[in-house]
Amino acid sequence: MTFHDAKATRQRILEHARRLFARQGFGAVTVKDVADAAGVSPNLITRYFGGKDGLFVAATRVEIPVSTALDGDRSALGARLAASIVQRWFGAPGEDDPLLVLQRASGERPEAAEALAAFLDTNSLEPLHRFLRGSGLDDAEARSRAAAIDAFVLGVSTRRRVLRSELGDPADLQAWLSTTIQRLADG
Repeated sequence: MTFHDAKATRQRILEHARRLFARQGFGAVTVKDVADAAGVSPNLITRYFGGKDGLFVAATRVEIPVSTALDGDRSALGARLAASIVQRWFGAPGEDDPLLVLQRASGERPEAAEALAAFLDTNSLEPLHRFLRGSGLDDAEARSRAAAIDAFVLGVSTRRRVLRSELGDPADLQAWLSTTIQRLADG
């Protein structure tokens, strides 16, 4: 097997693992389930990832370009964040979204909850805090507003994506998110 084949196989395993973890949760998915879905031997999962836990960690690596939504004035923060959020929720990843996998697994896996909290602190809460502080708010007020925005977005995401409530029309959702986030940003 060449390096390219190994890399492609590893990627195929991760894609199937994300999908299965997102749909069924960590506890219900077996290494054999993922191997069967990816068309590989379970031994490959052990070789590439060390087993189910390692596979879960690899499948839930998350990247979100939050900083791009923070470029500009505070007066349009809600619109920029809402556009970014709706694009992620309705974009290509869908059920394969590693953030969605982490959210769904956080109730049954302490390490998933810890990974989600650390991710949100680093990639959402702290950048929002720095942005709001840089927009002229004092540190305590900036931290409070950032925490409110972070909690609101996580709550809506959990309700709509984890609990599988209907997301509704993307344009309506974006408008509502934009208005609400902006109110939280403005205090």
